[in-house]
Amino acid sequence: MENYFIYDERLGISLPNLEKEWEEYQEETQHRILLYWEKIRGHIPDRIAEIEVIINKKQDELGNEMNFIRSCELNSEISEHASIINDLWLWYRMNQGVSEKVHS
Repeated sequence: MENYFIYDERLGISLPNLEKEWEEYQEETQHRILLYWEKIRGHIPDRIAEIEVIINKKQDELGNEMNFIRSCELNSEISEHASIINDLWLWYRMNQGVSEKVHS
């Protein structure tokens, strides 16, 4: 499946990387791609939970931080992690229709 997915370092998951239109793939290949995506998609909530732990630790650190520059850095890091969570949820929701195709 490496030919059809590419690992996204920022999100921590593999994302579809299709070089042709969906209809151009053979039905068997489509089915394998969908099954593989469903496995990845199923792990997205776990990935989000991992990032939420990181955010909570950084928020705790921020609450005790007296250095203004470090506080700004922590805020920036928290913001970036929140952005990753948002993007993960977008991928998770955007492809909900895939579940229906896999199970039909």
